[in-house]
Amino acid sequence: MAKAKGKAAYMISAVADQYQIHPQTLRLYEREGLLAPSRSEGNTRLYTDQDLERLEVILKLTRELGVNLAGVEIILNMREKMEAMQGQIESFVKNLNQELMQHRSAPREEHSQSLIPLVTALATTLNVETRRPNPARRRTSR
Repeated sequence: MAKAKGKAAYMISAVADQYQIHPQTLRLYEREGLLAPSRSEGNTRLYTDQDLERLEVILKLTRELGVNLAGVEIILNMREKMEAMQGQIESFVKNLNQELMQHRSAPREEHSQSLIPLVTALATTLNVETRRPNPARRRTSR
């Protein structure tokens, strides 16, 4: 699988020199599934900038923090899952904000399929106030 044209790709010797590691170490990282460089038509490993960023994380974990390769794999997998979850949360918040804007401008009957009744019901169930507190009703401690 060759890389898309127009993206920078580095051969294993250049990467090894740049990061002061042996090419066999890069091959080990590939065997362990930590790196996945693409291959040229001549089967030469090609490392992209994204591969190099991942390599820098691996080297920081192993060199500076003393994490073994099994730990590195777990950490990298967790990072990927967290990034995916972050994307899902951002999408949910965006959709919720859109519904809030529609809720404010549409008649009440149109909200039967909306998330807004669910949010209001959850707030009521959890005894959470959904409106801003009235400063005049604020209790003062004596």
